[in-house]
Amino acid sequence: MSSPAHVRRSPTAPPPSFIWTRRIVLTLITLFTLIPVYVMLSSSLKPLSDVSGKFSWLPHGFSIRPYIDIWSTIPLARYFLNSLIVAGAASICSVVVAIFAAYAVSRYRFRGKRVFTVTVLSTQMFPGILFLLPLFLIFVNIGKSTGIDLYGSRGGLILTYLTFSLPFSIWMLIGYFDSIPKDLDEAAMVDGCGPIGALFRVVVPAATPGIIAVTLYAFMTAWGEVLFASVMTNDNTRTLAVGLQGYSTLNDVYWNQIMAASLVVSVPVVVGFLLLQRYLVAGLTAGAVK
Repeated sequence: MSSPAHVRRSPTAPPPSFIWTRRIVLTLITLFTLIPVYVMLSSSLKPLSDVSGKFSWLPHGFSIRPYIDIWSTIPLARYFLNSLIVAGAASICSVVVAIFAAYAVSRYRFRGKRVFTVTVLSTQMFPGILFLLPLFLIFVNIGKSTGIDLYGSRGGLILTYLTFSLPFSIWMLIGYFDSIPKDLDEAAMVDGCGPIGALFRVVVPAATPGIIAVTLYAFMTAWGEVLFASVMTNDNTRTLAVGLQGYSTLNDVYWNQIMAASLVVSVPVVVGFLLLQRYLVAGLTAGAVK
């Protein structure tokens, strides 16, 4: 049999104009995303004189010196460690507390349940700068009255990040726990588990994608936060988001080192996102739909 002269298009297939429009839009979005990354990468491989001069898409000479100097120009290793400790502790504490709170809201009825969930969700409506001055005054007064120095410490910054990562984590996990059948809890309790045993042996393993998504969100939020870190830290507890300002001095701005450091400090978040991408998509999708 001879093949037909042309293949008949399916009635459900999109029109060719839509296909070409989609290709053009996706191409533009890709260029819009990748061009800044290319500029950062090329600028980080240029000498400072080339970066400070007229911009060129292709560097005249490659140099890895900026990637070596970034560690000595400012204490980048200390800032990196501070960010890792603060972001890691904030995300772990946020998820641990959110698991218990979300499980209680999802599985039990109690007075004020609706008020609690609405209050948790409404906290996301306010900009973070509204909480900056109250938290600053609270930390200073606690330090004066108890001697516990929360202001300028890693612990104080971790508590600060919990104020806006914890409500979102609770709200996301409530939606995810609601999607898990309660029959699993009842079956675990019939086998001898209590509420806590059912939570950790049945619900938490089933909610792993949602928990990973919430953990990654809390970590990324704390890793790149600037506003609170610029006020609540000192020279010893400064994080990366604020510490990168050290490459700008009164005499010069080390643009090549800024670009190199920006690429280096983004590696943990990018690697984590690529490794946990499928969990992030599944967790956000299940947690957003009840």
